[in-house]
Amino acid sequence: MIFQADTKFERIHFHENPLPKGEYENCTFVNCDFAKVNFFEWVFVDCVFIDCDLSLAQLNHAAFREVQFKDCKMLGLAFEKCNDFGLSFSFDTCNLNHSSFYKLKIKKTVFKNCQMEAVDFTETDLMGSILENCLLHQAVFDRTNLEGCDFRASYQYIIDPQINKVKKAKFSLDGVGGLLKVFGVLIE
Repeated sequence: MIFQADTKFERIHFHENPLPKGEYENCTFVNCDFAKVNFFEWVFVDCVFIDCDLSLAQLNHAAFREVQFKDCKMLGLAFEKCNDFGLSFSFDTCNLNHSSFYKLKIKKTVFKNCQMEAVDFTETDLMGSILENCLLHQAVFDRTNLEGCDFRASYQYIIDPQINKVKKAKFSLDGVGGLLKVFGVLIE
């Protein structure tokens, strides 16, 4: 395994020119194509991915520690297959449709301006996370810890407060319908 630090990678199609398996620290990936790439046991520490396509990448035992994703296409990713030791990331203006965070402990994660349709948060610990201006249409919240989460600027979510922990979570008045839908209450 190689160790690479403080390197900028631009406009590389990694399925054609594979990135060597290894540990990447403080690296920046700009406009790179990782679609369907196998990240088996790769380690990313303090890295930034900008305008990259990671759709359908295989994340088995991949490690993401303090990683930022900005303007990335990340369709259908199974984040629960990542190495959970030190797992920490943030997402800004990313398309995460049909991705899964099943049973992960990702407290205080920031999702900002993200499209997150049909994302699976079943049994995920999101305690203290921020979901700012995110589209959560058909996102699954089932036995999810949402305590202290901020949903005030997000929309189109449906969260059942009977099966999810929502203590001290923040919701806007416009979003209350997503909490009451399971009760069949009509809000006008």
